[in-house]
Amino acid sequence: MNQRRVGVLLGGWGEEREISVKTGEAIATALEKRGHQVTRVMAGPGLDQTLRGAGVDVAVLALHGRMGEDGKVQGLLEVMGIPYSGSGVLASALAMNKGYARKLFRQHNLATPAGYVVHRSQVEEVDELHCDLGFPCVVKPASGGSSVGLTLVHTQEQLKPAVAKACRYGGEALVERFVKGREITVAILDDEVLGSCEISSPGATFDFSTKYGKALGGDAVGDQPVAKYHLPPRISPTRLANIETMALTAYRALGCSGAARIDFICPDVGNEVILEVNTLPGMTPSSLLPKIAKAAGLSFEDLCDKLVESASLEQTDVLEAPVVNPSGPERHAS
Repeated sequence: MNQRRVGVLLGGWGEEREISVKTGEAIATALEKRGHQVTRVMAGPGLDQTLRGAGVDVAVLALHGRMGEDGKVQGLLEVMGIPYSGSGVLASALAMNKGYARKLFRQHNLATPAGYVVHRSQVEEVDELHCDLGFPCVVKPASGGSSVGLTLVHTQEQLKPAVAKACRYGGEALVERFVKGREITVAILDDEVLGSCEISSPGATFDFSTKYGKALGGDAVGDQPVAKYHLPPRISPTRLANIETMALTAYRALGCSGAARIDFICPDVGNEVILEVNTLPGMTPSSLLPKIAKAAGLSFEDLCDKLVESASLEQTDVLEAPVVNPSGPERHAS
């Protein structure tokens, strides 16, 4: 396996580029320590030509957000015949679009916060769309990650600016009722639950600065991260087992593969609600998936090895297309 050239795709087009570079560099370094032949592939315009020039045999995706986690790069790799890590085209696209993902969750009896999707053409109508959802509410891009563009809205006056801000990232905003409770995330690797973690953030939401402030040189106290992590979560074993079952159900409902991280809110009173599925979880030193893997006895290098091992193409049988000859009978391509 180590004879294959591994291309670590990092960077990307969007607002999560800096985190992607950190993730990609961490993965590349770990794979090099394990003896893999690694090429760092900076994703961006002309990626197909970059990949051809790199001559990689397998791709490990360290991309985040739109144009990386949403099925587009996965589709390119399918067409080029390069096996890749993580979920396939459809699962990636569904998980990235929170509106569609939640429709599937509800079909599988997975509770999600009440809410609605707003297109950027509807920003001026948001007061009417909001109806009796109430406040506080959470506004975030309908297709995005790393909590970029997220706002906790407390009043009607704050709603429209928050929706306009979220619509800057992909053109649609998700507005959902704020659910107060413990933030729990579940890691899944190759269709098995790896473990769970509770996040205690200093603010009301686990936002971008809380997630990555220290990793990107932002605010932190000494060597302490800006959030606290509890492995396992501080909830009953029965409740944790239920959340992990829900996570696996969501993973399978979307058709995910490889590594994924599923986020929940666990209120003190009431049932757990699922927030979203991350098909390409962060792999920076402060990221949650490596923390959960370590608690499960899996080193960072082992985890990166498994990303390479699980890389694949979707199993699709395509019939040969007929070649139409205007001057003769139809024949099939050989």
